[in-house]
Amino acid sequence: MDKANSLKKFGTFGGVFTPTLLTILGVIMYLRLGWVVGNAGLIGAWLIIIISFLITLATALSMSSITTNIKIGAGGAYAIISQSLGLEVGGSLGIPRYVSQGMAVTMYIFGFREGWLSIFPNHNALIIDLVVFVIIYAIAYKSAHLAIQTQYIIMAIIISSLVVIVLAAYYGSMQNSTVDSLQWGTFTGSIENNFSGSDFWIVFAVFFPAATGIMAGANMSGELKDPRKSIPVGTLWAIGISFLIYMGLAYWVARSATSDELLKNYNVIIDKSFFPPLVIAGVLGATFSSALASMVGSSRILFAMGEHRVLPAGKWLSDTNKTGQPRNAMFVTGILVFLTMLLRDLNAVAPLVTMFFLITYAMLNFVVIIEQNLGLISFRPLFRIAKWVPWFGLITSVLAMFIINPVISLISVAVVILVYGILLQRKLTTPFEDVRSGLFVSFTEWAAKRASLLTHRQERAWKPNLLIPVSDPNAIKGVFSFLKNIAFPQGSIKLLGIGPKERGDELADQVSELSHAFQKIGVFSSWAVIRTENFAQGVNFSNQAYRGSFIKPNIIFLNMINHDSYTEGYDEIIEEAARLQIGVLIYSQHPINGLGQRQIINVWIRNRAPDWKISWDIGNLDLSILVAYKLKRNWDAKIRLVTVVENEEQKEQADKFMSDLIDQARLPETETAVFIDNFNELIKKAPSADLNIFGLDTNPNFEFMKKMGDETQTTCLFIRDSGLENIFA
Repeated sequence: MDKANSLKKFGTFGGVFTPTLLTILGVIMYLRLGWVVGNAGLIGAWLIIIISFLITLATALSMSSITTNIKIGAGGAYAIISQSLGLEVGGSLGIPRYVSQGMAVTMYIFGFREGWLSIFPNHNALIIDLVVFVIIYAIAYKSAHLAIQTQYIIMAIIISSLVVIVLAAYYGSMQNSTVDSLQWGTFTGSIENNFSGSDFWIVFAVFFPAATGIMAGANMSGELKDPRKSIPVGTLWAIGISFLIYMGLAYWVARSATSDELLKNYNVIIDKSFFPPLVIAGVLGATFSSALASMVGSSRILFAMGEHRVLPAGKWLSDTNKTGQPRNAMFVTGILVFLTMLLRDLNAVAPLVTMFFLITYAMLNFVVIIEQNLGLISFRPLFRIAKWVPWFGLITSVLAMFIINPVISLISVAVVILVYGILLQRKLTTPFEDVRSGLFVSFTEWAAKRASLLTHRQERAWKPNLLIPVSDPNAIKGVFSFLKNIAFPQGSIKLLGIGPKERGDELADQVSELSHAFQKIGVFSSWAVIRTENFAQGVNFSNQAYRGSFIKPNIIFLNMINHDSYTEGYDEIIEEAARLQIGVLIYSQHPINGLGQRQIINVWIRNRAPDWKISWDIGNLDLSILVAYKLKRNWDAKIRLVTVVENEEQKEQADKFMSDLIDQARLPETETAVFIDNFNELIKKAPSADLNIFGLDTNPNFEFMKKMGDETQTTCLFIRDSGLENIFA
């Protein structure tokens, strides 16, 4: 059994919801919420809670959107940012965030120690820290599965602590409030500043770290059964439930204690509860759980950076044991936490932890802003959000940074920029496609030069760039709308006039007019004229020349209207297109029905028996589905995947194949139809559609292609991949 198969995978509840909820319901809830209400009053405290959770909610929505659009690997936010903006940007955030997450473990251990000393004041602080560290490290080192099981116990303790608070309310605790604690606060200050005064944003800065636990579940992305589903669902449920708990707890403590108690007694929630020992257990459980989640999560970030060779000794850091646990990354993380524990006081660097969280939030929102505005066809998230959401998350995250501590904010940003500069010099090899190529395309000559340095296949930045040979401009007018619907809005059309020398000027005028017509309806178009009487030779020479251009054609459009006179030429074009890795699209319009109502598109899939399995390369099918998806969006139509099999066993395999294909290719409103029949017989009674899309053979049979239009009574499209498209990108 290999490591991938032996790795324990987690569901939504255990892998995302539990660690996220427990990290949000932390020590600030128990030991500082009363002070927040005492300073800001109930209305002010509620406003602080709402603002804090709105910031994290916007980021959670952005994170949910992007995770449903990519196959996220290990590393949580680091993986998301790396796959969108490249390893340099991902690493520049991942490295400082990993270090700050290690510091967070130490802070949570120190928080546990303070809670313990409130019960046993004579115990040695260093010994408490070391014992807690050893227990946490042992659990995390053993396995993430054991860590999750431990958190279930802690969740039960925290729920019990909330129950005794509810019992306190039931038995009359909410009779001790004063007017100040229920209205807008007086912002008196704290014991530490001798109650010399405070303000709204200082109190906000104290509370806000309580809302920064939304990455606890996302950090486990590499060990989730279905991260695309679990991260959005688990994170958003955790935020919603924790928000209600904070709002209710603020109301309870405002009604249960006087202003003087709220300001001077950090243990007021403990003291006012029905059974204080259980709330103290909740404080210890919250800090222990947060430390455990941070220990497990930080090691996964380090493991992911090791996998991508962002750090030295990357191969060693990415090594796992037979159960898939990143033991080496855990070992390094343990050393980091132990060393930070020796500092004994992290107050000087503690704000850095919050700042790196906020920078990560800002970058996650920035990623979604880029993806939304580039308009790439590869951005097909199953969880869609309004365009203002990531902007709100980005702006509020940055504002929160500078409200909390402007100096530390600038230092944090400087650290990120420094790490980015270092990684940029290392010329990291990106193992996956990102959207930088789409950005480069948007930036004229500089972008073109920068994008040319990228060596990967640009699958995520794929757009339909059609080359349309034109010998009779009137024939193009008949398919003008169809071509527009394939190219619009982000694709392009290159019109290639082909005709004898004596027609050169006339043809140039006609083709130029067509190109201008495409531009007027929002499709980028250019044109050229080749003076030759050999149609196929003109097309092939042009394709060879276009190889050196920046925006090169990736689809040749051929019209079957005059196919009888071009049959031989089409063979040559298809053969040369295969050599140059250019897709081919042959259009056969039905003389009566045309494109019908443009409501249903059939995509025919060949019988793949006995290998009905989804893989990264699904053969001559990627371009067919991409074109169908473009038409679906522009027509507001439905796609139907159709195949014909020989028996019931193949039917079950085909049904599963198409279901998985729809899921992994992120194809909304897509139907399937699997028939046990003979293809030649079925085609006569094919499912009703306005357009049928078939695969194109290397050596096409034009009589067969014409027959398909007659049999289906529809317009047909015959498509051959270039080999460079990928519907899963």
